[in-house]
Amino acid sequence: MNCLVMIPPWHAAVPFPGHRPRAPFQKGRLTMPGTHTLTMTTVGDTDLLFTRDFDAPRTLVWEALTRPELIQRWLLGPDGWTMPVCDVDLRPGGRFRYVWRKGNRDMGMSGTFREKVPPERIVHTEIFDEDWTGGETVVTTTLTEATGRTTMSMTVRYGSAAAREGALKTGMADGMAATYDRLEAMIARGEIGART
Repeated sequence: MNCLVMIPPWHAAVPFPGHRPRAPFQKGRLTMPGTHTLTMTTVGDTDLLFTRDFDAPRTLVWEALTRPELIQRWLLGPDGWTMPVCDVDLRPGGRFRYVWRKGNRDMGMSGTFREKVPPERIVHTEIFDEDWTGGETVVTTTLTEATGRTTMSMTVRYGSAAAREGALKTGMADGMAATYDRLEAMIARGEIGART
């Protein structure tokens, strides 16, 4: 079984412990504070495009995005979250199930894989148990490599403009920035690439 990066749970519109509502996002490109490599761009009325550079070859980033024992260490958002459940059948038509936990609060998400092209592209659907995103979203993740560095581009298509705007108000990109910074640190420490 493999596990794949999904949109993290800390962008839920329903408040969770420590949640602070955000001001509405202004259309355009935004580089997240505390990181110089995660950007979020609105595209059309329903899409968000996230990009993140990693100082690693594409095969290592792919491995980090698809191995459950690695995903469970970095796809956690802000400090204090864990991922006790990571069940994935990573093939077209295969399903996944994630559950994140902080204290006594669980947040779950499920979806279906539509496309897998190692080590460059994955397309999947996703929906949270409490449906915080206004219905199912479609996520397309691509990895491109140049001179040993990899750019991850992740497009999230919401079911409506209102659903996207609701997601933007949650501060989701802050959690994503922390998550990808954690992954970058694991790569820098050499924790990706050697099976243990």
